Amino acid sequence: MIHWQLFERFGPRMADGFVVTLELALGSVALALLLSLPASLGRVSASKPVSAALFAYTYIFRGTPLLAQLFLIYYGSAQFQAALAAAGLWWLFRDPFFCSLLTFTLNTAAYQTEIFAGAIRAVPLGQIEAARAAAMPPMLAARRIIFPQAAAVALRPFGNELILMVKASALASVVTVYDLLATAKMAFQRTYDFQAYIAAAIVYVLTVEIIRRLWNALDKKLIRHKIAC
Repeated sequence: MIHWQLFERFGPRMADGFVVTLELALGSVALALLLSLPASLGRVSASKPVSAALFAYTYIFRGTPLLAQLFLIYYGSAQFQAALAAAGLWWLFRDPFFCSLLTFTLNTAAYQTEIFAGAIRAVPLGQIEAARAAAMPPMLAARRIIFPQAAAVALRPFGNELILMVKASALASVVTVYDLLATAKMAFQRTYDFQAYIAAAIVYVLTVEIIRRLWNALDKKLIRHKIAC
């Protein structure tokens, strides 16, 4: 039996929490995209120091738990409070939302870097060599030749990463960010009504399903475009 009184009382707060969840998930993925695109080029570059440094970054962030990374940034930043305050950054690092967004961005950027690096490696080498033979600048070759073809390969894994970040964003509730899960927990603690958690789970499932359907439509559109070409 649905307890409508629960949702009349806490529904608006859970809706606000869902907005925070979307801000964390979509914001971190978008910011990470800006980092991962150039990083993926460095990951496959001929420069061994650059490639090794980026490999170390992706290895650490993919090889350690996201929750541990969140604790390191949120609680660890307090160890450098004086330096951060002197740099005018402490007001950001004392904010749990910003620390969560930073952690999620660095984490998903590591995964996106490897996704795009693998997709770039899938681009036929002959096309890249032809661009070099034509004296095409590296960034122009990346924009016109490499990235368009790599995008088709990376589309599905990138969609999976977005879905994972929607679910992983629930970890922000551990550091007092009032996202969807945190507001559901608050509703449960005040009413002991387990339907708050059920409602939150349904919202997560629906969100993931919407993303999945959008990505399927985008993938089919891209396939039709490639066939038409």
